[in-house]
Amino acid sequence: MSSNSPEHRAAFIGVTTLFFVWGFITAMIDPLIPAVRAIFTLTTAESTLTQSAFFLSYAIVSLPAAALVARRGYAASILYALVGMFAGCMLMLVATHLARYTLVLIALFVIGAGITVLQVAANPLAAALGNPARSHFRLTLSQAFNSLGTVVAPFLGAMLMLRGGVFAGEATHSTAMRDASLRNVDLSFLVIAGLIAILAVFVAISRQRLSAAVPQDRAANASVLPALRSGWALLGGAAIFLYVGAEVSIGSVMIFYLNQPSVLDLSLARAGQLLSLYWLGAMVGRFAGSALLTRMPAAHLTLAATLTAALLCAIVMSSGGWLGAGAAIAIGICNSILFPTIFTLTLERSSAGPAATSGLLCMAIVGGAVLPRIAGAIADRNIDAAFAVPAVAYAMIAIFAYAAKNARPLHLGAARPTH
Repeated sequence: MSSNSPEHRAAFIGVTTLFFVWGFITAMIDPLIPAVRAIFTLTTAESTLTQSAFFLSYAIVSLPAAALVARRGYAASILYALVGMFAGCMLMLVATHLARYTLVLIALFVIGAGITVLQVAANPLAAALGNPARSHFRLTLSQAFNSLGTVVAPFLGAMLMLRGGVFAGEATHSTAMRDASLRNVDLSFLVIAGLIAILAVFVAISRQRLSAAVPQDRAANASVLPALRSGWALLGGAAIFLYVGAEVSIGSVMIFYLNQPSVLDLSLARAGQLLSLYWLGAMVGRFAGSALLTRMPAAHLTLAATLTAALLCAIVMSSGGWLGAGAAIAIGICNSILFPTIFTLTLERSSAGPAATSGLLCMAIVGGAVLPRIAGAIADRNIDAAFAVPAVAYAMIAIFAYAAKNARPLHLGAARPTH
């Protein structure tokens, strides 16, 4: 079947929709953090357990997900992932009804597990649905749809979860106020469940078309074990760990940072809506990045983006007001191209196959569970200093980019996943 056939195009549109959904769900956790902190009376570090529960699933589920894809194929695995994500949303409703933070964390882990399967299945599938020669351009451009979900989610989530109830401005919080805020969390996850249900129906209807677009034998070697023997796969995994951890850390503390009197002195709801600009920068940057990648080597662009991001973090730590806020939001632009370029740079140099390397890199997304906990603990003492965590991470990714710039690729035109 031609790589430009109508079947490929229709399948690619469907798979790209998945990027929007998992971007939407992932960014919805950012406004959930101040919501659970107020509802359950938590510290910032304790509230960032929401990110830890969600991203921990990548470390635990990626290996079984790769085995599932190898056994059942891309289309079936995507459908199983969506069903699991829907079940996690239903468990969230139980958690809020019982007002148990532990159950909230379990629900987020279940949703994250579904997204892990989704990414392991959808990443190579999306990469295979087009001309390999334009993979850097196509996959970075495709990420704009994932970014659109991350832009919409914080704005909508802040409107739904950070209004009324415990955020009504009262000095003390009554049981009725707490229950009202829990119902707002319910509504947010009902919206997510509705999106997942619609997408699951679409995938079920289009299952044969997806299977026909990329035959089952593409998934036959979807084990990550060979990647553990590749130095470049491990190095790329470390870079993904640091990148995701840095990006999630910033999203986790941004609302609290913008809420500070020394910065913008915004309400949590308004700060949550402004957080959308951070993710909007990533979306706009992906369009610009896709154009730059046609003229500039991926390693050079990755090096420039990481060094700029580290500099912006330093400005945030040393400044306040609009300068600090602007620098924090602008980091999103630097983040825009990092995930796909780290992926592609790793896949070009890894001695393991694309599916194996992709599975290992998906496991490395667990960085989103680790670094935000460190940033949250620092934020409880000094929220400005919390940006030191992503600053160090970006500096270390710059070392990866420099090494990639000087290393000869082993594979060109290999299937390349996207986040």
